[in-house]
Amino acid sequence: MSDVVLTERVGNVLVATLNRPEARNALSPELIDELSDVLRSADSDPEIRAIVVTGAGTVFCAGMDLKAFTKGGKFDGLVWFFREGIATPVIAALNGSAMGGGFELMLACDLVVAAEDAKLGMSEVKRGLFAAGGGTTLAARVPLAVALEMGMTGDPVTAAHAREIGLVNRAVPADRVRDEALALAGRIAENGPLGVAMTKKLIRERRWGEPAEVVAVFRSADAGEGARAFAERRAPVWTGS
Repeated sequence: MSDVVLTERVGNVLVATLNRPEARNALSPELIDELSDVLRSADSDPEIRAIVVTGAGTVFCAGMDLKAFTKGGKFDGLVWFFREGIATPVIAALNGSAMGGGFELMLACDLVVAAEDAKLGMSEVKRGLFAAGGGTTLAARVPLAVALEMGMTGDPVTAAHAREIGLVNRAVPADRVRDEALALAGRIAENGPLGVAMTKKLIRERRWGEPAEVVAVFRSADAGEGARAFAERRAPVWTGS
């Protein structure tokens, strides 16, 4: 592992920091591949109940590393995450602007806490490209007219405005982004991991749970623990089983 993605454990939360501040945390093939490994590893660790993705410096992510793009670099290492996601909840903590591929990385996360003056946008068309990492699904999150304008002009919006249209969950002063994201992640991590994972899955797929899915959670050890803890007026001790 190199140092282009830094990791830190805060209780049951993993913080992954994009660490190319000199390049505005642009998504190089190396950074993409390392972030992919970090996400897969965290998702397989039962002790990690939530993930926070943030950036070093004053920018979350400026998008694809265009210098590496001109040299024929491969940028498909996170396609699986953009398309499929992971069971573990992921919070994007936008310490600064998220443009192009950085905006799409934000969209692939479940929740967003952003610096209120951060700029968010799909800038690909300004470089003769299009948002191939999932930005074209934006109309599932905001009104169609808004998605079309952002996609076809490439013009950004502020995080404060994005909060108003439901694109981000929190828009706060920049110096509060990390703390707000960790607080939100901590609230999630307090809950039963099986229930959280199933809730995330079904809400994203916009459907009811199938009988087998209901049984898998409602007859789990954690379900029994949750009921006992409530009756005994204590905090539950989850095992993820």
